[in-house]
Amino acid sequence: MSPHSLAAPLAVSIGDPAGIGPEIIAGAWERRNELCSEGRGFPPFLAIGDARSIRAVWDGPIAVLSDTAEAAGAFANALPLIQVDDPGEIVPGEPNLAGARCALDSLEFAVGLTRQGMASALVTGPVSKAQLFAIGFSYPGQTEFVAERCGVSAANAVMMLAGPSLRTIPLTVHVPLVDVPRLISIELIVARARIAARALTRDFGIASPRLAIAGLNPHAGENGTLGREEVDIIRPAIEILRADGLDITGPLSADTMFHAAARARFDVALCLYHDQALIPLKALHFDDGVNVTLGLPIVRTSPDHGTAFDIAGRGLATPNAMLAAIRMAGACAARRKAS
Repeated sequence: MSPHSLAAPLAVSIGDPAGIGPEIIAGAWERRNELCSEGRGFPPFLAIGDARSIRAVWDGPIAVLSDTAEAAGAFANALPLIQVDDPGEIVPGEPNLAGARCALDSLEFAVGLTRQGMASALVTGPVSKAQLFAIGFSYPGQTEFVAERCGVSAANAVMMLAGPSLRTIPLTVHVPLVDVPRLISIELIVARARIAARALTRDFGIASPRLAIAGLNPHAGENGTLGREEVDIIRPAIEILRADGLDITGPLSADTMFHAAARARFDVALCLYHDQALIPLKALHFDDGVNVTLGLPIVRTSPDHGTAFDIAGRGLATPNAMLAAIRMAGACAARRKAS
């Protein structure tokens, strides 16, 4: 399925302009021809942000547009960009409040374009939560902001990390590890698994998704001798999901479910906490992992890494994860359009 069948380009928000967002967006445009002959099969995209911040780290062609409809035609010869309010001079590696406002303006604009159908999908560049919080941003992260703008409860916006050989979903995310046992529940597992199964079919073309769920305790609890969560919470949730007709296995011991042969037996792994999901994903796909938000009326992806202020502007940032995020967003949007 060709991403060129999309009705509109993707919208890519710049993220914090003092981070590596400008470099990886420019690098993705520059390397599109390496991945697809003459760019064929690579979805056209439109950057939303600050042209001066990109020019500070890249000397390639930029087409500053006033109309998003011009983006597809400009894409072959230049990086199309819609300029948000000029933040002034941004120094790579030196975040400030003006850059945070630029990041938020870019995100707001890109979400709006996608919600209105003027962009086929949303790809978000990495932001600094600390800088956003300093200008009054009241959401835990970009995911919750996007969900709210789409009219979706944050509880129904599910984060999935995806690489070429593994997909994982953390059922709890940015919470202290000590709080995880009280936060997991039968209802949480059932709701997230149902959202994941629908998304794998709708957006990834997997007709009968195979789900696996990790145990919380070592050796998945050893039938209750090392903890009761598997017996009292996870197994009852699995029974409900199997009654729905879902193909789900578990609870599995987390230390044996991520080697190559084990990964071949499932399409997504539901994990109980942040590091249980992200350590295997980043060990396997540190440079090309993608953060996908499931459960939204729009397609949203993001590179699975941060702003990397320490290397911004030094020519060390690789666009691989941004390339993967753009390609995945285009493929998912094309599937939705065709369905």
